Amino acid sequence: MFAPKLMPGDEIRIIAPSTSMIILKEAQVDLAVERLTNLGFKVTFGKNADAHDEFFSSTIKERIEDLHDAFADKNVKGILTAIGGYNSNQLLKYIDFELIAANPKVFCGYSDITALQLAIYQKTGLVTYSGPHFSSFGVKHGLEYTMESFLQAVTNDAPYEIIPSDTWSDDAWYLDQENRTFHEQEGYTIIQEGKAEGKLIGGNLCTMNLLQGSEFMPPLKDSILFLEDDEESHSRSFDRDLQSLLHLPDASSIKAILIGRFQKNSNITDEALRKIILSKEELRHIPIIANVNFGHVQPIATLPIGAAASVKAYGKETEIFIEQKE
Repeated sequence: MFAPKLMPGDEIRIIAPSTSMIILKEAQVDLAVERLTNLGFKVTFGKNADAHDEFFSSTIKERIEDLHDAFADKNVKGILTAIGGYNSNQLLKYIDFELIAANPKVFCGYSDITALQLAIYQKTGLVTYSGPHFSSFGVKHGLEYTMESFLQAVTNDAPYEIIPSDTWSDDAWYLDQENRTFHEQEGYTIIQEGKAEGKLIGGNLCTMNLLQGSEFMPPLKDSILFLEDDEESHSRSFDRDLQSLLHLPDASSIKAILIGRFQKNSNITDEALRKIILSKEELRHIPIIANVNFGHVQPIATLPIGAAASVKAYGKETEIFIEQKE
């Protein structure tokens, strides 16, 4: 089930179901509001978006209230999460999934928000979007690719391609908007060749693994699995987290894997990643593409969880096409 696409004039509600919006700089918030307003959207905020405790989050009750209010409000057409964090999975058993199913809306974010996105998709069938947070729109330089992919995903019904960006950056832009380094990108990295079709399932790997064995974990059957992790990940943790997914009963039917570019502090080199992947007999028969534009390294594409997709990887050429139909 796809939510109605966003149109100029639509209201986008900003909520903070993980870390509080209070940690964002005022200039970053102002720029994000300006960017979205210039796209023709009206930006509003959940009443508890700035609430926070000693963990820089808010109570479960406050976060659930903002989530439910956003889906229940008939004027709200899209929902953006403020930022990621660590604790959105606290909310899962308190969510009114019937309310969400009855009021399908664009719901977009990434990182820790993966727990909510996968749970909503599993419990309601609503396609959710792994893509920019509200805070992502506060990037001063290098937002063009992120913006274009977001608009392709949430304002248009046409198929679109996750093409490699011309450049990428792993700077702490939120600390210094001007001191940025952009690296040239020459396509994605093919670890294994092949072609496949399937349903996009994935997001942040360590967050996804929090759902294993619960009612909130979607099946991996016939999936194109897309995975990313942040700078807290390293070769050994990524290896075991991936292996944990591969032990799931339906993992044998995964059709392809897309891996988002790792942050430099992860120290996961292409060589290390290749060795990890090639050590897994379970994956020998499927196409695997790494350094794809999603996750914690900018810019990022928007991927609809639950949508059909096709993947091709031969030689140095890759194709990742997203369908936007039921």
